[in-house]
Amino acid sequence: MEKIIADLFLNHPYFCCLLYFKTTLSLNNNLGHTNKKALLSLAIGGFGIGLTEFVIMGILPNIADSMDISISTSGHFIAIYALGVVIGAPFMARLTNTLTPKKSLLFLMLWFTVFNTLSAFSGNYWVMLLFRFLSGMPHGAFFGIGAVVSGYLAKPGKAAQAMAIMFSGLTIANVIGVPLGTYIGQEWHWSFSFLLVGISGLATLASLFFWMPKDSFDELGSQEGQTATQGIKNKKLWALIALTTVGTGGFFAWYSYIAPLVISVTGLPETSVSYVMIVAGLGMFIGNFLGAKMVEFFSPVKSVVISLLSMTAVLVTNAIMAENVYAMFIISFMVGVITFSVTAPIQTAIIKAAKGAEKLGSSMNQSAFNMGNASGAYLGGLPMVFGLGVPYSSIVGALLALMGAGIGAAILYFQRSTSRRKKEKAFCP
Repeated sequence: MEKIIADLFLNHPYFCCLLYFKTTLSLNNNLGHTNKKALLSLAIGGFGIGLTEFVIMGILPNIADSMDISISTSGHFIAIYALGVVIGAPFMARLTNTLTPKKSLLFLMLWFTVFNTLSAFSGNYWVMLLFRFLSGMPHGAFFGIGAVVSGYLAKPGKAAQAMAIMFSGLTIANVIGVPLGTYIGQEWHWSFSFLLVGISGLATLASLFFWMPKDSFDELGSQEGQTATQGIKNKKLWALIALTTVGTGGFFAWYSYIAPLVISVTGLPETSVSYVMIVAGLGMFIGNFLGAKMVEFFSPVKSVVISLLSMTAVLVTNAIMAENVYAMFIISFMVGVITFSVTAPIQTAIIKAAKGAEKLGSSMNQSAFNMGNASGAYLGGLPMVFGLGVPYSSIVGALLALMGAGIGAAILYFQRSTSRRKKEKAFCP
């Protein structure tokens, strides 16, 4: 029996992933009395969302062959999912506004599970397009509400670390889930990859039902809406959303063209692309927790500015040294670290800025992330349209990251100016 159990975990990365989630939480002593099981349920949900968002990139040719469409046409399934996230985040946040957080998360994950499972049975382009759009709708609201809830689950002062644990599911999906789902989709059939997403959704539903407290967050569920209009009108909130859209677009300008960069510029075989992506995924996992730690030393916005300035430098270096094999792997790891070091700080800043509308504001930030995905991919491809090389996509990414840092610096400047004026008024009779 012991040998069977050992073989199960050694030979099935999905089970390794769940074990890793539990180990990560049990070793995190900094969270003290944090509700670790409830955070684990959010992390499993993050794993499923990360899996469905990124696994399709590796099985597009298989889907295209099955549906007798071109690969470029099958790429619409990626774009329509992002559109579903952008539209669905504020819509779902409003739809679940009257529900308690636990019921909201269960509803969103049930929606996610149903339409991702149905995607596996799509027989043609139009059906798949519809199900991919519907699959993306709960994405932003789940992470948005989960980010707010994780703060309540955490020991005081450890909200950012709790958010990092939730988002660790997304990063682990890039390291383990996406390669596994891609392998399954290529070796058997692409539909099995979406069935794997459905299984992740069922696991999330079960863990949320049994582990997420139902009574502790009634106050959180009722607070939203009382001062929501004031929170949504906060200029700082919209500046932060712009920062997310522009700044994270820098990452996607690079990541969207990682395959041609590795193959055409670095000169590695096609099979090496997966290894580069895994290395980047490992960087994302580490960066996720690094960002949570940064908040303990710097303000959330300052942490984001530091990360985006670092991304600017690394992406410029990538454009210069893309032909070097060792540099490609090192830089991919560093970009992953820096990109996800932004996650916890920006969510923390958004929640603070959207006071009274925390769930809606946090969900909208996920929409901004996906707008960054779409705009970064589009802008990163423009240099190639004009006949320039693939490394110039990294230059575009660096410019976007720098612009994001500039928005962050402007937010810090106005914060300090406002604080200084308030102090002056307080001392003036």
